[in-house]
Amino acid sequence: MNQALKFLAFDTSTDMMSVALSHGDQTWHHHGIGGPNASAQLIPTIHMLLAQAQLQLADLTALVVGQGPGSFTGLRTACAVAQGLAYGASLKVIPVDSLMAVAEDARQTLLDANQRTPFSSLQDVHMACVMDARMGEVYVGVYAWLAAAAQWTSLQPLQVGPPETLAAQLCPLGLPNLVLAGNGFEVYKDRFDLQELESNGSALRFVAAVPHALAMLRMAPALWLSQQALEPEGAQPLYIRDKVAQTTAERDAAKLAKAQATPFTTSHPSR
Repeated sequence: MNQALKFLAFDTSTDMMSVALSHGDQTWHHHGIGGPNASAQLIPTIHMLLAQAQLQLADLTALVVGQGPGSFTGLRTACAVAQGLAYGASLKVIPVDSLMAVAEDARQTLLDANQRTPFSSLQDVHMACVMDARMGEVYVGVYAWLAAAAQWTSLQPLQVGPPETLAAQLCPLGLPNLVLAGNGFEVYKDRFDLQELESNGSALRFVAAVPHALAMLRMAPALWLSQQALEPEGAQPLYIRDKVAQTTAERDAAKLAKAQATPFTTSHPSR
């Protein structure tokens, strides 16, 4: 059945723009510079991959979009493009938690390295995915791999906060054979105390992983079959952090409040 499925996946939640297309077992992909570049390059890259695969948008089963958390601008770009393309081609969209895509990228890295033990059983594959959230904070998602269903399941709500706080919250979970994935451990290596995790019996293993469109393609068939596809308007950014910038009205209000709180001073002619 998977031979008939065709998915287009893309993620712009980080400084990398990742786009991939699958038709059964065949894949086409592109990974390049994201950030501000993504808004200009995402749609041309999508059309390039469709041309390589000799497919039209309407031929696809669904779109798969990394909805975040991550760069606010990147998330808005990806979700806006997903909505526009899906409306135009009458497609559904499968939003994917970008940290879950990190977990899948790490799982594939372990398999490619033939590091199957002790991750070969059905229940003991656990991933703590930590990505740099800037502003001295990290995004954290914790997942278990359900091999029978070929799907990831989230073990706790996604969080954002100081590395020390979120690292401490992993300890009570007592997860065996824990894999630590993502760039957060490297960016904030001096702020993670992992000794307590190891003392709780977690056999820690570190894997460099990113939210990768190819990882999202591997997840897509199971998500499609479990009816996770939504109408286009369902492609919404998953920010986690409430906000990092003020609106114009909020900035004006803050300036007014500051002016009202500033003691009156006598002006002097400029010299």
